[in-house]
This record gives sequence, C-alpha cells and structure tokens, in this order.
Amino acid sequence: MAVPRAKTSKARTSRRQSINMKLSSPAMVECSGCGNKVLLHRACPKCGFYRGKQVIIPDAKS
Repeated sequence: MAVPRAKTSKARTSRRQSINMKLSSPAMVECSGCGNKVLLHRACPKCGFYRGKQVIIPDAKS
C-alpha cells in the first residue's frame, strides 16, 4: 500500500475541496404573464401568476 511522503498542506487540501464546493446560479424562467424573470416553481411577484393562473394579488406600489 502506498504511503504519502509528507503531510498534505492546508492550502492544498482546501484548494482541492473548493473545486467541488462551487455554487451554481439558480434556474430562472420568464413569467408567461409579464415576461419578468422568476425562479422555477414560484409565483411571479410582479403580476402574481403561476402556471397561467392568478395565485397572489401583488402589492400596488405607487
């Protein structure tokens, strides 16, 4: 069985581990009602539609 000659440094270990810990960007889709970018499986905060139906009443901002 192979035995390492020297201890693996903290920098080398963390560099190797950081490659697999990258965050991916969330999947965004266009709202069918207003064209706003929203997260998947969530109601649009701008128009309140989800899958073609009015689910929430958005706040009217003046």
